[in-house]
Parts: sequence; C-alpha cells; structure tokens
Amino acid sequence: MKKNYGNSNLAENLQAAEQQLLFQHNPQTTNGWITLAKKDPQTKRFVQYHYQPEELASSLSEWTGEDVYFSQNTFFKPQRRIDNIRQLRSLYVDLDVYTMGLNPDWVLGKLEYEYFGQTIPSPNLVIFSGRGLVLVWNIEPIPYKAMPLWRAVENYFTEQLKDLGADAKATDPARIFRLAGTINSKNKAVVRAEYRHAYRYDIHQLQFDYLPELSPNAQPAKKRGPKPKVLRMFNTYTLHLSRARDIAKLVELRQGNMEGYRETVCFLYRYWTCCFTNDPQQALEDTLNLNNEFTEPLPEKEVVNATKCAQKAWAAKSNEKANELAKALGYPGAGYNLKNSKIIEWLAITREEQSQLSTIIGAQEKRKRNLLLKEQQRRAQGVRPMETYNQERKQRVETKVEQLQRLMEENPLWSNVQLGKEMGISEGYIRKLKKAIG
Repeated sequence: MKKNYGNSNLAENLQAAEQQLLFQHNPQTTNGWITLAKKDPQTKRFVQYHYQPEELASSLSEWTGEDVYFSQNTFFKPQRRIDNIRQLRSLYVDLDVYTMGLNPDWVLGKLEYEYFGQTIPSPNLVIFSGRGLVLVWNIEPIPYKAMPLWRAVENYFTEQLKDLGADAKATDPARIFRLAGTINSKNKAVVRAEYRHAYRYDIHQLQFDYLPELSPNAQPAKKRGPKPKVLRMFNTYTLHLSRARDIAKLVELRQGNMEGYRETVCFLYRYWTCCFTNDPQQALEDTLNLNNEFTEPLPEKEVVNATKCAQKAWAAKSNEKANELAKALGYPGAGYNLKNSKIIEWLAITREEQSQLSTIIGAQEKRKRNLLLKEQQRRAQGVRPMETYNQERKQRVETKVEQLQRLMEENPLWSNVQLGKEMGISEGYIRKLKKAIG
C-alpha cells in the first residue's frame, strides 16, 4: 500500500489548503490575481479560475478533491501567462524523485545534510505532492522587470538539484503546483506542506550569497573582446521576455483584430515563450491562450501545426550540431535571430504602436527614446532644458532693450560706442538691440 501523506478529513484538508495559500499569498502583501486550477478527469486539461488575495479563503470550498493546483506568482489580469506576471513572489524546484526510484523522506534528509545552507538556501516550505517534492522559497515581491534575475536564480537552484530529479521544465514564472489538502489522483495521496520558516528572501541577497558570478551589474573587463557570458545571458533573457510581452501588447492595442497576422503572431510568441520558459508545453498553452484573444481565433489544431517550427527552432538552440551548422552558414547560432525591422515589416507595426512597445521598435523610435533619455540625464545633472534656456535668453534680451531705451532717452547724442561702453556690450550688439526697438 502506498504511503498517504496527509489526513483525508475534509475540514482538516480545507484548513491545510488555506494555511498554504495564506503563507504564500498573504492578502496584506499580495497584489494581483492568483490562479486556482483543477484537472478535468475527462479531457486532462486544466479548468482555471482567478482570484484576488482576499477572495481566496472564501472560495476554497469549491476547490477540494483531486488534482488541484495554484499559482506561485501573481498576474496583473485574470490570465495565467508569463507576459501577465505582476509580482514574482516565489522561487521553486520540482523534484520528480519517483522517476528515480527515490523515497521523498530520504531525499529530504539528504537535502538537509548536503544542500540546505550550502549550495542552496533552506526553503520556506516543502510540498509533499504525493509522489515527489516541491521546494519553495518565498521572496520579497519583485516586479516582472526583474524576471531575468529571477530566472537566473531559478535556473541555478534547479541545476544544483538535477541529480535529485529537478524538473527543468517546471521553472516558468507562471507555474502552478499542487495545493496542500488535495488529492493526487495518481496514487490517492493527500498533498501536504511542511513549513520550515517564514523569512522572505531578498533575491539580490540570494544572488550575492549563492551565485555572485551571475551579477548583471558586474564591471565589464577593460580589455576588448566578446561580452561576458553572464551579461549575454541577462540580455538574452530580457530580450525573449520583452519580445513576448510586446507581441501580447500588440494584440491588445489592436483589440484582437489580427486578421492576416494571426499565424505569425502565434509563431513568434510560441518561439520566444519557449526560449524564456524552457517549457514547450507551457509555451504552447500560453500561445493557445493568446490565440483566444483574437477577435477571430484560429482553430486549435491550426495553431499547433502553424507554430511547430517555433518549438523545433527553440530545441535547435540547445543542439551542438545545429549551432555549428548555423555558424558555418554565417548565423550567430541556431534558432531565429530576427531583426526588429523584419518583425515590424511582418506585422506592419506602426510608429504609434511602436511608441507603446518596449523592444520591437524601429530606428526612428529608438532615436526618439535616446534623445529623451539624454534629456532626462541632462536634467538630472542640473543642465537646463533648451526651452528654459531660450526663455531665459529672451528675458535677458528684453532687459537689455529696456536698458538701452532708457540710456538713449537720457543721452540722445551718445554714439553706439558710448552706449556699448556704458552697457558693457559691443557696438555691433547695440545695433542689433536698436533693430529690436524699431
């Protein structure tokens, strides 16, 4: 008989579920939508609903039974996709110990003696999911813009635990895990959570303590040469995420009217989401979700078939032979290395639309932003804006004109040379001021 992790009493299970949700998503500190999901036993697909933090406790009675999951991070709208992330609140590693024939309790003991506080910090809680373990680290909430750093730490923790069955595909920021007090249908075990401490980690401190070599702010080497691997990694994460968000934003700007561009939009979105999440299944689900935002969605089968090449291209990026072949042909590497100009052309992105995107922009929009940035830097350094300078200059001229008029009234016989000496300016400037007087 398989071991059952938990108590089957309904009231106790509801209490266990509420405790975990409040431990990870305290309404006082949580912003955004939280996803609760349950697998449909017939279709094996998730039925999902989204709640504000203060709504969770009163809604839990609807989420009992088998195969119930919840999101570890929150979303700025009721839609579970990486481009909708509002707060990053947790780091996590899913240990599929059952695939390696390991006992969860034995694995936890090994982690205690060989990993926690050494190669990785001690997690806030451990979820006994029925057949495996999920380690969860609560972090001080950070916005989606910090996702590249979040991804780097997440990948590092996963890499440290790969020998214990860490699932590299369960690392996307929109990930859902089983909820305590619910049932794993595969072995009828009750999911339980073991709480270890309530301290919320600062992700920058985690970066410094455990993986300082990944610092994106490291001083670049003075000698010339290629960018350090670390900086390239952060730039790549940022680019993939920003482009996926821009595609979703474009759909929003056009109010879902993507006629003529639907296949291309889905293809690009699936590719960049694959690159960022390293989870092709999650990328496909997110792409199907985006397709549903079109005023006229494509059939699901058509989306899958039309975007297959995106997943193949993502897989090729990690293939040594594919990269060698691509470089031999003059490309930076395998996968798609698209220029903004090409994306703008494919999707007919207007100047107005570009102004609301973060990275898919043309040369003119880029120059405009650079000028704005330089102006902001000048102001921060105390340099007056050109408009202010011209206004002050105009006022000085008007003051000089008034001064000259008064001198001319008092000394009508004075020459331009005499007027200039009195005012401390040149004879030529006196003639210009007289023209202004008329």
